[in-house]
Amino acid sequence: MTQSLTEQLLPALRRPIPTDVRRRAALHVLDWIGCASLGATTEVGRVFGMDARAWGPGPALVLGGARHPGRAAAFANGAFGNVFEMDDLHKEAIAHPGPVVVPAALAAAEAAGASGPAFLDAVVRGYEAMIRLGRSMGPGHYRHFHPTATCGAFGAGAAVGDILGLDDAALVSALGNAATQAAGLWQCRHEPVMTKQLHTARAAEAGYAAAALAAGGLTGPRYILEGTQGLFAAMAPDGAPDRFLADPDGPWLVTETSIKPWAACRHAHAAIDAALLLREACGSRLPERITVLTFADAITFCDRPEPRSSIEARFSLQHAVAVTLLGGPPPLSAFEKDGIDQPDVAALRRCVRVRLAEPYASAYPRRFGSGLEAEFADGTTLAAAAPDALGDPENPLSEHAVIAKAHSLLEAAGTRPAAAADIARAALSLATGGSLPELTRQLLPNQNKED
Repeated sequence: MTQSLTEQLLPALRRPIPTDVRRRAALHVLDWIGCASLGATTEVGRVFGMDARAWGPGPALVLGGARHPGRAAAFANGAFGNVFEMDDLHKEAIAHPGPVVVPAALAAAEAAGASGPAFLDAVVRGYEAMIRLGRSMGPGHYRHFHPTATCGAFGAGAAVGDILGLDDAALVSALGNAATQAAGLWQCRHEPVMTKQLHTARAAEAGYAAAALAAGGLTGPRYILEGTQGLFAAMAPDGAPDRFLADPDGPWLVTETSIKPWAACRHAHAAIDAALLLREACGSRLPERITVLTFADAITFCDRPEPRSSIEARFSLQHAVAVTLLGGPPPLSAFEKDGIDQPDVAALRRCVRVRLAEPYASAYPRRFGSGLEAEFADGTTLAAAAPDALGDPENPLSEHAVIAKAHSLLEAAGTRPAAAADIARAALSLATGGSLPELTRQLLPNQNKED
């Protein structure tokens, strides 16, 4: 029989990983720590923390809590990273690897006593597997399915399988059994619910379980992707399987993954960036009419003129543009209830319209760009454009900015500033042999919280 797609993927996953790529992975780990530490303080954190406690004690840290079995930690921590919509993103895959791959790899690494570099290597390989699958699923998949959920277990399984040292046959089984659990419907975006966090939690836990069971001998389907009743046939009507194996010796895909600066859906970020440019040009004037020029998925997910909750505000182009024009770079609080209910914000939101427009429509998903057109009471007009969202590879955040973001999120979660700095140093040191137990020790609440 011919080799399956999953079997053909293994050489790309088994490549050696250079130090600079580990350093990039360490930045993504730190970014996840900031996002997830704050997510753990929310009602989502309470619910998933309660579930973790039911599993009893174990070797793996649940952020904001104690140590529990690896699967419990992967599940709980998997829920925390995307609560505030600040998790990383790969554009072509339209998927967020961090909130799924990092918690699964971390739980497995703690349970196995893995080194810091081994943990980062697993993260890199998990991102690679998840992104390769995500970029091959096609736009028809994204219309109904959440790719972070459907492709996440595949990445988590690759990461945990790497930590466990699975041989080729066992890793193929792990990936087959991870992919067979693909699930996650977008209906959750149309209701003010917490289901998106269940998506990422289940993907992290499913990949962890698939790899752990494969280590014990559980077999899985080799042709899970391309088989007649496999993933592409079932869930990717216009998929591009050739993208799965393309450029097997190319740059590790973690290096093409964006880091988000704003607490909103990524589809709204370029509109925020354009609003910052427009605000600078406007001076003290406010427009009477604003048009957001963007791509189709931004409209599908973020055309929400009257958000009623923080979840809806993070998925509202109108709100994102209004708070940015009024206040500049939007803080976390801009997307909370008090920020939503500000009378001046509500009034300016009503002036914002959205429109599908070029060059943004045809450039997506290679580029996540948007533009703004503003009309003023005196008849004058201004325009601003952000062809690439801040944090994308074409418009990257500096390492300093990523570290500052993590500090801000950790401090918002109640971490002392000095402890946040220690956590950042410990996370980044993993790339050069730093101690993973030391990092997780610093993440324990009794080590870092304000009194």
